[in-house]
Amino acid sequence: MTPDSAGQIGSGRGVWFKLAWAIPVAIALLAGVVLAAKGLRTLPEMQSFLAEFPGASALPTWAPVGFPAWLAWQHGLNAFFILFIVRSGWQIRSQGRPAMFWTRRNTGLLRTAGAPTRMGINVWVHLTVDALWVLNGLAFYVLLFATGQWVRIVPVSWGIIPNAVSAAIQYASLNWPVGDGWVKYNALQTLSYFFIVFVAAPLALATGIRLSPIWTSRRLSKLVPLGPTRVAHVGVMVFFLFFIVIHVTLVFATGALRNLNHMYAAQSDDGWTGFWIFAASLALMLVAWFAAGPRLLRAIASLGGSVTTR
Repeated sequence: MTPDSAGQIGSGRGVWFKLAWAIPVAIALLAGVVLAAKGLRTLPEMQSFLAEFPGASALPTWAPVGFPAWLAWQHGLNAFFILFIVRSGWQIRSQGRPAMFWTRRNTGLLRTAGAPTRMGINVWVHLTVDALWVLNGLAFYVLLFATGQWVRIVPVSWGIIPNAVSAAIQYASLNWPVGDGWVKYNALQTLSYFFIVFVAAPLALATGIRLSPIWTSRRLSKLVPLGPTRVAHVGVMVFFLFFIVIHVTLVFATGALRNLNHMYAAQSDDGWTGFWIFAASLALMLVAWFAAGPRLLRAIASLGGSVTTR
């Protein structure tokens, strides 16, 4: 073990130690929020507010009902890509000198594209999975608007604001909003998914391009400074992780079998089909996580370039 590697390990332990101290603080804050929300719901004014705004806005009569199969596939692929985007991004930030370097082949259009010729293997993984995530996202946007599913995640009336507040209070008090996601999302879900799809994801892509080796414009670099862009990119990653934790928790807390059927099987019942598809996808992600070692990465990266250790 070198002094540099020992310092990196010690630094990593220090980060996890600080995060460990945050756990009881987060639990205390969460308990305070729950107690405050329960207290609010005892007030007559709040009860009237919740009765007037139950937590969901009406959709147009032409809004589609249910989830098509393509949406279930998109959801599963997106979860897979996000896992490795976060993993490779964390490796780029936390590891020192890369163990391997990828060098592109100077053939065809790449010769004149101005693309970088050499990068660390973790950067290559990050950019490769990012490209797959973007292609998946483009297909999602096209299908979302072509099938009318956009109306389920795009606010169509101002009534969504008080309904979102109502849904937030109901969630915080652990008395879930009454509704059926197969027909329509509650207002807080709608705003959350809208922000993920139309704000957070494009922001992650835009800031990622600025930070990546493919960014070569010196003139635009002055207009888009590196420091604030890096902060925004990491902030989006933290937001995604926070959203995933909340999302998965609520999926299992508010009717796991029905929710998993919605998301993975495109069915509206309490059967086990969605659960087994979810379990299989989770097993696949775990296998891929442990298989994505230096040997496999070298083999895959070598398909589009050469991989060296120096």
